[in-house]
Amino acid sequence: MRAKTVLPAVAMTAVSMVLTLAVIVMWLGMAVPWPVALVVGLGIDGGWLATLAYERRLAAQGDHNRAVTAVGWSFGVLAAGVLVAHALTAEHSAGAWLAVAWLPIAAKALWLVHAMWERTALTPVALDAIRGIQQEARDEAAVARARLRAEAATEETRLTAVTEAGARVARVQAKTAQALAGAWSTLETARAGEETGRALTSVTARVTPGVTPRWELPVWGPSEPLAARSLESAPALTDEALDVIVDEIRTSETPALSYREMAARFRAAGHSASEVRLRAAWKRVA
Repeated sequence: MRAKTVLPAVAMTAVSMVLTLAVIVMWLGMAVPWPVALVVGLGIDGGWLATLAYERRLAAQGDHNRAVTAVGWSFGVLAAGVLVAHALTAEHSAGAWLAVAWLPIAAKALWLVHAMWERTALTPVALDAIRGIQQEARDEAAVARARLRAEAATEETRLTAVTEAGARVARVQAKTAQALAGAWSTLETARAGEETGRALTSVTARVTPGVTPRWELPVWGPSEPLAARSLESAPALTDEALDVIVDEIRTSETPALSYREMAARFRAAGHSASEVRLRAAWKRVA
């Protein structure tokens, strides 16, 4: 992986150095002796290469020096400036020489990219750990998505079933209400009828002279909730305790209460006993 960044930088550096040396020898060789031009070219390339080597040494140590970096970029800009000046003064192929004048700057840029790669490079162990973490995160996300989809499908199925059941209950309630309404209408008709009302009144009247209570329809509407303790199973009373309670209720008034009045007060007081046991207790104490 390191060769992917260092090899292009080395190649670009070599090409730019050779090109810079050749241009300086050809350009300055016409004005000064060629050994002088060669020395000038080698000086530019040597300074460029020396600063690059020192930057690489500092980078290997995890250090950085801005002055060395500035000197290195200065040599690169100088080499690029020589190439641009030669291209502008060349009589032939000026465009071609100008097209390659950016090579020293490009070489410096490639070395900058390589340095950035080195600062961010990780070991294979770290890369494997990162890949494992990423894969684990992807697996968890996939499982979470699958779980959400499954829960959504389950909830949709449940809502559909509840809706259908509610619709069935509503239909049954509507039919029941219709049937009750019909029965209620029949009862009201029977109650309002002259002959039927008189017959019902005679059946339901008490044996009391001058009292003929009107027969009323049963209440049809919201019912009162039962007391909490009425829903709980109360402990059964023993025969002795039942006899004591029945005798206390029966003799609570003078004359003694009848069985029906005693039974009504017994149940109103919250006591619980079967009709057979209650009547047997009444017979024992009466």
